[in-house]
Parts: sequence; C-alpha cells; structure tokens
Amino acid sequence: MRVFRKKPLGFTLVELLVVIAIIGVLVGLLLPAVQAAREAARRMSCSNNFKQLGLAMHNYHAAYNQLPKHMGGSKNELGYNQAWKASNMNSLSCLVGLTPFMEQQAIWEQIRDGVGANNKNGPPPWNTSYEPWITELPGLRCPSDPGKGLPAKGRTNYGACVGDTIYLVHSGGKDRNDYYAWESDPDQSIQRASRNGSTENDPGAAEAARASNRGFFWCRHSMRFRDCLDGLSNTIAMGELCTGLGQREMKADVVYNAGPNFRVNPGLCISENQDPNRPTYIRAGVDTGDERGYAWADGRPAYSVVQTILPPNSANCFIGTQDGQAVVTVASRHQGGAHVLMGDGAVKFITDSIEAGNSNAVPATAGQKSSYGLWGSLGTRAAKELIDAEF
Repeated sequence: MRVFRKKPLGFTLVELLVVIAIIGVLVGLLLPAVQAAREAARRMSCSNNFKQLGLAMHNYHAAYNQLPKHMGGSKNELGYNQAWKASNMNSLSCLVGLTPFMEQQAIWEQIRDGVGANNKNGPPPWNTSYEPWITELPGLRCPSDPGKGLPAKGRTNYGACVGDTIYLVHSGGKDRNDYYAWESDPDQSIQRASRNGSTENDPGAAEAARASNRGFFWCRHSMRFRDCLDGLSNTIAMGELCTGLGQREMKADVVYNAGPNFRVNPGLCISENQDPNRPTYIRAGVDTGDERGYAWADGRPAYSVVQTILPPNSANCFIGTQDGQAVVTVASRHQGGAHVLMGDGAVKFITDSIEAGNSNAVPATAGQKSSYGLWGSLGTRAAKELIDAEF
C-alpha cells in the first residue's frame, strides 16, 4: 500500500527573501511619490492661503476705497522715548489691516482697542509684551515652512511687494511722524527717513520718494487700485517669503551692515555674501540679524516686504540694520520657486529661472523701464512695460 505524504506548508527561506526584496523595491519606488504628493498638497494649501489674502485685500478696498496701508498706524508725536507708550510709530504691516477680512475679527478688535486711551491700534510691532503681535495666525503660514518658536514673534510667509527699487523704499520717504524727511548717514551718499520724527515736510524728500517708490504698495502711503496703471493682472501685490531657521540661509536670513554699494549694484548682495563652498548659505564672518518673516505685524522690510530685484530664492541685504534701506527677495520652501499674489487676486508660481535682467544693474528711476527684466516689470505699478509672455 502506498503512503502519500503531504508537502509541508509555508515558504522557503529563498522565497521569503525574494518577497522581502520585492517589497523593499516597491517601498523605495513609492516613498518619493508619497513625499511629492505631500509637498503638492502643502503647495496647494499655501496657494489657497494667498487666495484668501487676495480676497481680503479686495474686500478691504471695497469697504474703504483704498488698500491697507503698509507701514501705517499712528504717528510718533511724543518723541521716540515716549512712543512705546502712545504710538505704534507708523510701523505696522498691511497684514494688520487685513485681519478682520480674513476671519480674524477677534484679534482685530484687540488691536483696534489698543492698550490704553492714548494707544489705539496697539504699540510698536516689536513690543513682545503685546499679545496680538506675538500671536501666530494660521492663514499667514505656509505649510511647507517648518520655522517656529523664539526668537521669532508671530511669523508670516507673505509680504507686501514694494517694487523694483531700493532708495527710500524702506520708509516710503516718510518718517515715523508721517512727514517727508530724511537725514544723512555717516556716508553722505546715503539718506534715509528720519528715525525720530519731523515737524514739516521736506519737498526734496517727497520728490525723491515719489520717483523711487514704484511698487503696488508704497510704505506710509494710502494706495488704490486706480494707481496701478499697468493693470492689476500684470502687477505683483504680495510675495511669498520663507522664515529663518537660524541656519544662515541666503534666502531666509538677513545680511546686516552690507554697506551702500549694493544700492546701485544689487548683485553684490549675492556675490559678496554667499559661501563659495555652499552657495545657498551666507559665508562665515558676515554680520546677520533677524531672519525673514519673524513678525507679521511689523512693516519693516526684514519682516513683511518683498521686492522684484533679485530673482526668487536669492539674498537679503541691509545697508545698516532692519530700519535701513534693503533688498529683500521673494522666497519659499517649495521646490524651484515661490508664489506671488497679483493685484487682481490671482496666485502665480514664479520659478527661480524667471527672466530677471542683470542683477548688477542700477535700479531704474522715474520714467525708466525696470532694470530687472520681466521679474522687475511685474513689480512696477505704472512703468508701462509690456508683458507679452506667460510667467
């Protein structure tokens, strides 16, 4: 009689190793796709944040027939030492005025009521004891940006576009008392708006500021859609910026005391400060200060301003510190570029390789075409450049 034996159930060692190897290969192939899908979702969320800001901006204009003032607020009429108690020193960003139009009514009511009878709209934006200024608003954060925590206050990844020039753009030509004024720095070739306030307008400062401020926003001035003669769809209103991680990144950290030369040759901001071995980082020995986007309520260039001078994801330089003239760039944690918000509310993704002219060229002045190609042209509101290509 024959005896039939059953084959043992299970896998051999070789079969098991083959299956494990196949699974490993599949996981290796799928992980990059999963990461790419996650970044695509974060990028879409960032774009939606910008669309909400665009809607808020248009609703603000419909309500007040003007844009929210960048570097606005209350005047410094009591002198610098007393302003901490009674003024925000005309230094608030345009984002403050947009809060009630982006579902942040509660924080706006706190700001509107101030901290006392003589301090409406809050204290200076660098006052870290004032809760609204250190409150982080989710709608102002890009999901791809991991920056968080001190020494930042309330971070923002979105800033007002002030155009394609440098001279007197940091202040709009006005001082903290809302007068057209300037004072001479030790280097007499540099002038900036006065720190402590004036008692009358200086016509020379007004003329120089009007010629230089060519962007959608003009610091310490009320702007309207009618001022945008190039067309809202052809003019950048706001740009994305990435906040600093304390790693001395060219695109996220700020170079202080870069000297006056980059004001007539912005390309020096890159060539004189980048690490030759790691071009996306600032070289050792260069003085750096507060990183980008560290205070959403602060209208000064380091925190909530972008320009269309250097290409996206480039460098940020100041003649002195955060109160002085600067070149600040659009930047992001997205791969290959950054978002911008156009004046008509459309959101565009601008690549690092956009045609940006010659970064070593002198910035244009009144009546001149932008020195920085298509990129610079998108930053001007009334320079009559022809934009005949997709971007």
